[in-house]
Amino acid sequence: MEQRKRVSGRVREYLLGCVVTVLLLSVASAQLRYSISEEVNEGTVVGNIARDLGIDKITLRDRKYRIVSSDAEPLFRVNQNDGILYVSRKIDREEVCAQSSMCVINVKTVLENPLEVHYIRVEVLDINDHSPSFQENETTLEISESVLPGARFQLKGSRDQDSAHFSVQQYELSPNDHFRLEVKDKGDDGKIPILVVQKSLDRETAGSHSLILTAQDGGKPPKTGNMNILVKVLDINDNVPIFSKDVYSVMVNENAPIGTTVVVVNATDLDDGPNGDVIYSFSKSTNQNILNLFGISSVTGEITVENVIDFEKREKYEIEIQASDKGLAPLTTEKSVIIKIVDVNDNAPEIEVTSFSSSVPEDSRPGTTVALISVNDLDSGHNGKVICFIDEDVPFALSPSLQDTMYSLVTKYPLDKEKQSHYDLTIIAKDAGQPPLSSIKTITVVVSDVNDNSPEFSLSPYTFYVTEGNDPGASVFSVKAFDQDENNNALISYHIVRDGSENNKLASFLNINSETGDIVALKSYDFETLKMFQFHVVATDSGTPSLSSNVTVNVFILDQNDNAPVILYPVSSNGSAEGVEEIPRNVNAGHLVTKVRAYDADIGYNGWLLFSLQEVTDHSLFGLDRYTGQIRTHRSLTETDEAEHKLVILVKDNGNVSLSATATVVVKLVEPKEAFAASDVKSAAKVDEEDNVTLYLMITLGSVSLLFLISIIVLIAMQCSKSTDYTSKYLQETNYDGTLCHSIQYRSGDKRYMLVGPRMSIGSTIVPGSHANTLVLPDRRTSVEPKVPNTDWRYSASLRAGGVMQSSVHMEESSVMQGAQGVLVQNWPTASSAAEGEGGEVSPPMGAGVDSNSWHFRYGPGGPGAPPQHLKPGEVPPEAFIIPGSPAIISIRQNQGGEDDKSDFITFGKKEEAKKKKKKKKEKKDKKDKGKDDDE
Repeated sequence: MEQRKRVSGRVREYLLGCVVTVLLLSVASAQLRYSISEEVNEGTVVGNIARDLGIDKITLRDRKYRIVSSDAEPLFRVNQNDGILYVSRKIDREEVCAQSSMCVINVKTVLENPLEVHYIRVEVLDINDHSPSFQENETTLEISESVLPGARFQLKGSRDQDSAHFSVQQYELSPNDHFRLEVKDKGDDGKIPILVVQKSLDRETAGSHSLILTAQDGGKPPKTGNMNILVKVLDINDNVPIFSKDVYSVMVNENAPIGTTVVVVNATDLDDGPNGDVIYSFSKSTNQNILNLFGISSVTGEITVENVIDFEKREKYEIEIQASDKGLAPLTTEKSVIIKIVDVNDNAPEIEVTSFSSSVPEDSRPGTTVALISVNDLDSGHNGKVICFIDEDVPFALSPSLQDTMYSLVTKYPLDKEKQSHYDLTIIAKDAGQPPLSSIKTITVVVSDVNDNSPEFSLSPYTFYVTEGNDPGASVFSVKAFDQDENNNALISYHIVRDGSENNKLASFLNINSETGDIVALKSYDFETLKMFQFHVVATDSGTPSLSSNVTVNVFILDQNDNAPVILYPVSSNGSAEGVEEIPRNVNAGHLVTKVRAYDADIGYNGWLLFSLQEVTDHSLFGLDRYTGQIRTHRSLTETDEAEHKLVILVKDNGNVSLSATATVVVKLVEPKEAFAASDVKSAAKVDEEDNVTLYLMITLGSVSLLFLISIIVLIAMQCSKSTDYTSKYLQETNYDGTLCHSIQYRSGDKRYMLVGPRMSIGSTIVPGSHANTLVLPDRRTSVEPKVPNTDWRYSASLRAGGVMQSSVHMEESSVMQGAQGVLVQNWPTASSAAEGEGGEVSPPMGAGVDSNSWHFRYGPGGPGAPPQHLKPGEVPPEAFIIPGSPAIISIRQNQGGEDDKSDFITFGKKEEAKKKKKKKKEKKDKKDKGKDDDE
């Protein structure tokens, strides 16, 4: 039942719906159709709806006539005043209807009171407002060059938003030789263009083709659209690599640095991609040695040096190289590369001594062959040409042989082993390359000795000084000879010449060591009996035949202080040195009581005697002259003085160890008459005594003069036998110790000698073994270091004053003539008799080695405070010479030739005549005083 109700209900609803639908359809049954073109302007009238539907225009506003649309901006609008349908905005058919063949827009309008709905269809008509277009402006096709003609390739078609005949109607292809165009119509999909190959492609000829595809629509005029088509021709490996040169020939220097580029080969392949990529390599048949020397880059084709190239091993290399592409089936081409090696000067000449005599006698003749030398250079051409030479000033030369590479080393001039015992020869071999290379080889040539040199003594002649009292059997001096030869030729033996002659008899008391040359005296010498002697020594070498030379040896005996002073007066009858002197009491001060006389057998300082009072009863009464031994009264005698006075006089020499003697004088004071009587008695005794003293003095003076004469003769003989260089100079230095300095030197042979006094000249050297004061002077032509003189010096015994100092006239001081470096120095006595302020004259003593006639020393008052003197060139200033005990100043000058120039002598103080007159007056006065005393 319920079901039936449900069905009946549904039927009722359905019927009700149908009724409503019919009513509505009847209301809206009115429908209009309009058409307009697209792209018309806004406000364009589409149609008059009110008129066409028969609706009163007056009621349109009241009935709210309007368009019902869901669009925010509808395409049309209706005017409520006149019912006209307008275009509200531009209509693009392609936008509204896409590409439909018919574009119809339905517009729904509504009226109220009563409700009416009217549907209006507006057809939008198409216009040709769009050009054909392709999805891509440019497309690329890849086609292998191996495709056959007729191959088809479909292209994408063009699209045109317009419809019907305004759409794409046809396609066109730009003109070309390889392609044509076909068009296929696919209905709704439009027309499709197809690209057809009509001619075979060759990528090597044209790798790509540019085409233009044009689409046209049906408009009048038609609109078109273009698309660029790039056809790339794909490569196939159809070309082999080709080298750029038919022949590769290059040159490379030997010893080129590793990595040096030899050549770059280049091959091209017309193919593309891997088919056109070329790789390089050596041929598989290439020798391994070449592979060690050269390398090739597989990418660039650069051939480089991989190891040291030596022209001397191989001059040319021919290498096979190949170029291959990278195709699936690689194509290969081979080519030969010729590499020529350029020689460079990389090999220095080689020097080889094939035959060599290391020792050459010094007497070899010039041209003697010493060695054979060969030279070789591995280089070629100018680089291999060699010259050989000795780049030194040596007595050897290289003599070329017939072969360019052989030389003989020969002597150029005589050799002398004593000048040079060996030669280090530097042999230089130089090639002609640029730059030249050279080699050096040093060989040592030893000059062997022959006995061509005689022994040479270090001095000739030898002069030795031996102190008297030497020990017998002791070595006193030695000689030395040298031989410039070697080995046995230089082995020297010595012996003394013993010919038994009178002059050589003293040689029997000498013995010589044959090996060392040391000479031993077999006896002791006494200066008082022997002053000098001479002998000869022979030096012989051990060569075959032997050579020898001899030398003269002069021996001078030097004095020692071995004799004590001997009192000559006073001497008593029993031989003792005692005497008695009587003087009257009325004598004045300065009266000569007596004079003590003494004698010393020694000479020089050893014989220079000084007197002193050792014991006296009254010092105020008597005085003793230190140098003359005169005893004089200090004052006048008085009655209170004792009648007898004892004086003990000490006489002492000036030796290093002084020897002395004493004398006793007893002075008795007597009345004048007694003294006169006693004087007569004594006068007779004194005459005899003085005669004895005079005899002794004459004997002494004669012996000394004889010795001096002998010395002069020997010296003259030596000077005549050899060249003599005699010079005399003065020292221009002040000697403040009261000595007069003068220098005399002489040359004997190659040596110069000097005899020195209390002062030694600087720079002199003492002869070894002389133990004396003889100086051997260094030659002015050689530089000798000054040596410190021997502190234990004595002036020369050979040229001393001799007997002059042995007389009773004793010296006050000893003036010394001392010279510059290398000169003779001599002690001379000075005059002591001149009173203060007087002038005087000093002459050199006999035996001093100076001509007394050519030397005059004037002296007189003067001194450091005296006014300056105007000196001539070469003169010594006066203040340089001072005589002790007197302000006398001496100026001395001598010519270079050794002759005196008296015109140059300057005399200070009084003249010589005044001095003599003064002396005579004094002597007369003394005699008168003595006569008065005798009278009293």
